[in-house]
Amino acid sequence: MRPTTSFTITEVARLSGTTLKTLYHYDRIGLLVPARDARNDYRTYSEGDLERLQQILFFRELDVPLSAIAEALSGRASRLECLRDQRAMLRARGARLAQVLATLERAIAHETQGDPMPTDDMFTGLDRAGWQDALAEQDAHLRDTYGVELGTADVDADRMNAAAAEATAFMTFMADALRTGLRADDESVTTEIRRHLTVLDAVHPTDAEAFAGQARFFVADDFHRRMLEQQQTGLAYYLLQAAEEFHARA
Repeated sequence: MRPTTSFTITEVARLSGTTLKTLYHYDRIGLLVPARDARNDYRTYSEGDLERLQQILFFRELDVPLSAIAEALSGRASRLECLRDQRAMLRARGARLAQVLATLERAIAHETQGDPMPTDDMFTGLDRAGWQDALAEQDAHLRDTYGVELGTADVDADRMNAAAAEATAFMTFMADALRTGLRADDESVTTEIRRHLTVLDAVHPTDAEAFAGQARFFVADDFHRRMLEQQQTGLAYYLLQAAEEFHARA
């Protein structure tokens, strides 16, 4: 059996490069709570505590706020699942930073030569950066759960911005309809779904059957159901009912 190893707070600070103040803070907010020696109240960290600290620091590299890290850790079934998700997110960030650095290098070269940088090249990597970050978690979930990847390395920011604006407008309408008690088959809901599908169809063929299938997926999949339920309790199920009603009449 592997011998149990324990570490003092000073040793943990040295190993991890984390300050004592930070470790005290993590203990105080319940993010990393070590055992206490009953004889002297000294903090004693186990190897499991070090593993948790490693994962916390990975999330900090991703700029995840402390308030969200505990939930992020508990939301993973295992340490391995968490590490794989973090790897996917860090890879996405690395790819984005590589693009931003390349754009910066080109800007320096043009400035050195006194040659104005082409406007089409000025924002490469910058305009899509936010989308790559926003999609990283969803991409990791789809890849690990279903073996499907969104392909965030080459995001078309203009297309994504337009799609997001449309999705936001549609989901806001549906959430308001649910809150105000409109039936899922109300004519105003049907009209809005028809308008939404017309917009989607201009980008990618979308009909009532495909829309209903997507709504069923949103309810069945934990990640997407939680995303909708955070916007409005019951939204995922209301959307499904409305989509099924629309499909039945199509």
